[in-house]
Order: sequence, then C-alpha cells, then structure tokens
Amino acid sequence: MDKNLEIPKQPLAERCRPRTLDDFQGQKKLLSEGKPLRVMIENDSISSLILWGPPGTGKTTLAKIISECTNSEFYQLNAVSSGVKDIRGIIDIARQNLMMNKRTILFIDEIHRFNKAQQDALLSSVETGEVVLIGATTENPSFEVIPALRSRARTFILESLQKNDLEKIIDNALTKDVLLKQLNIEEVDRDFLIYISGGDARTLLNVLEACVIHDLKKDKLIISKEAIENIIQQKNIIYDKAGEEHYNLISAFIKSLRGSDPDASLYWLARMLEGGEDPLFIARRMIVLASEDVGNASPNGLVLAEAAFSAVDKIGMPEARIILAQCATYLASSPKSNASYMGIGKAYEDVKNKDLYGVPVHLRNAPTSFMKNLGYGKEYKYPHDFENNFTQQDYLPKEIADRQYYLPTENGQEKGLKERLKLLWKGKKKY
Repeated sequence: MDKNLEIPKQPLAERCRPRTLDDFQGQKKLLSEGKPLRVMIENDSISSLILWGPPGTGKTTLAKIISECTNSEFYQLNAVSSGVKDIRGIIDIARQNLMMNKRTILFIDEIHRFNKAQQDALLSSVETGEVVLIGATTENPSFEVIPALRSRARTFILESLQKNDLEKIIDNALTKDVLLKQLNIEEVDRDFLIYISGGDARTLLNVLEACVIHDLKKDKLIISKEAIENIIQQKNIIYDKAGEEHYNLISAFIKSLRGSDPDASLYWLARMLEGGEDPLFIARRMIVLASEDVGNASPNGLVLAEAAFSAVDKIGMPEARIILAQCATYLASSPKSNASYMGIGKAYEDVKNKDLYGVPVHLRNAPTSFMKNLGYGKEYKYPHDFENNFTQQDYLPKEIADRQYYLPTENGQEKGLKERLKLLWKGKKKY
C-alpha cells in the first residue's frame, strides 16, 4: 500500500454519486428513453414532482442530476433541519429570479417530515410557478403529503435497486473512485454485499468503504463475507414501524394467514420481527384475524390467539417468535369463515340505516309489577322448558322478522353449527 495514500473526506457514496442520467443505475421504468421523467429532464421542462421510494434508490441523486441538467437555480433543504423561515427565504429569491425569467428549483429531502403548516407555506408558490418543488420521501405521499400539495405535483415511484444495478454500482466504485482504484482489491463477495445492503445503494457503498478502510494497511484486500460481517452485524432491513412499510408488511402477513399459506405467513412474520416490530402488535392482529377470518370454522383459533398474546407479553423476545409462529401456522392452516364478521356488519347497517324498532313485548324485562301488568315478558317461552332446550319464537322486531345476518359456512366446525340451526329452525330461516 502507498504510505502517502490519503483517505478522502467525502464518503464513498457521495464520491460515486452519478452526475448524469447515463451514469444513473436503476429506475428504468422512469428513466429509459422516452419515459416521462427522462423526457422532462432532457427537455428542460421540469414541473413540481415528488420522488417516492425506499432509502438508497436515487431520489437525492436524481434531484442533483436535474439541477445539473436544467437551466435553473437550485436550492436544497432537509425537512428535519429546516422550517417555514427557510422556505420563505428561498421563495423571495425565486420571485426575483422569475422577474429575470429564471427558474428556481427547491429540493426538499424527507418532505414527509414537514408538518401541515410547513407544507402549506409551499402551496401558493408551487401553484403560481414561482418555485418548482422536488420532494423526496420514503413514506407514502398519500399519508404524509397534504392533498393540496400532492395535486400540484406529479408523483414518481422509485423501486428498490435490482442485483444487476447494484453490481454496476460496485464496479463503478472499484474502477473509478479516487481511493479504491489505487488499492489492490483482489476479491469482493458481491453477492453477500448486495444481500446485506437490502437494495440500498448508500448502505452498499458505505459498507464497502468501511471494509476497505478497516484493512487499508494490508497489501492485498479481500472483502470476504467474514470481513463484511465484521463490519456490519446484520442485514439492512428496510422497515419503519411508523411508516408505510409497517402497513405493507402487516398487510402481507394478515393476507397470508387469511389465504391459508403458513409458509408466507412465517416469512412476513420474520420480516417484521427482524425489522423491530412490536411482537404484541402482531399478536393483537392475530386475535382479530382469529375471529374475523377463522371464526366458528375453528373456534379454538381465538382461544390460541388470546393465549399467544398473553404468552408473548410474559415471555418477550427472542422466544416470543416461537409462540407467534405457532399461532400463525395454526391460524393459516385452519378452515376459514368470515360469517360472524359479515353478520355483525349487516346488523350494523340495519341499525344505522333503518328505524330503531322497539323490543318485542315478550322479550322485555319486567322487574316491577307495573311492567308485568303492561304485559312485559308475558308471552316469552323459556327454551329450557322445551325438548332439546329450544322452541321457535320471534326474537327480532316484527318489522325485520325475516332478516338473517349470520350465514354459517360449510367449513370446519361451523358446518356442524349450520346443520344444528337448520334442524332447529326447520325452514323458518335460510340455513
């Protein structure tokens, strides 16, 4: 190694940041020839836009390429450290630029961290064209960007980088970076480096640089799996417990349970737990699913889900993952019925949309002699006085006497309930 070799002050991810569209890797759906975003940049016809995608997919890089490729004055703010005062300062400059027929681009990184008042401060200037807004966010704009601002900006979705994109980024760093190209790097475990990056180019380059600097004094550098593991202890799991990915993963988990796929259920469960999700949140959702989607087809599902919640609360991680896995696989493998869920939904509709009919007199409580004299409870038939502890009588108001909310399925144990009800009501209800 050259003893005079100087480690650059800028991190590798910044040194390797592409400066042109041709050097940019990934996002072919947006940046291939003829695609809308590329055409906007090449024609210097940029309008306000929001770049939405996971970390390390090129949102900031694209904004900087736009600043280089368009005839505009470019300003950058980070929503974490900036406020309304900073926005207004740039808007004042933009108004002066507009008088000189010059365009102003305002790039706001992590725009989802701006509150409503801060976002409102942008509205007028974006609408009039005083500034062209480029917002970058890892969160779903539908939740985090106010509707008025969304309606004034086009949203472009950036996808996680693919393996071939990340391999090209590694090649570019090794052959063009001021530091790396001077070193004798014999081997890089590309597959493992890409794996631990989680599709994040910034993480990939930061880990690569950390491995190089750690072994900088060696004559030959071998960036092996062991060397990478020594730098970073676990894979970069993209997961934000307060953000959109939180909802995406729990949605995939619940739908896998509902769809009777225990393998997919375990995968999404592992993704959430590895990302730091609260095990009790997962357990609570399984209690709901046990009633909503498994229901009376397998009533023990609700019992097990409740027991799992209690056990997870007592045990905690990492052992709680075993309890969650047992419950998840049971619920996924169980017969399904949403008859109870659908039934209460129909009942709610009638309560909200129909008149609130009085309780039939024979069903009313009669705690006083006055109420008894009014006939409260007089014609009520006590089921236990009859054979099989049942006798047919009306329990609904006469105005909706023919309504049926619960329609049991043929699945699992619910089939037996359906057959019993059919026998008891003998055609009075549609079982």
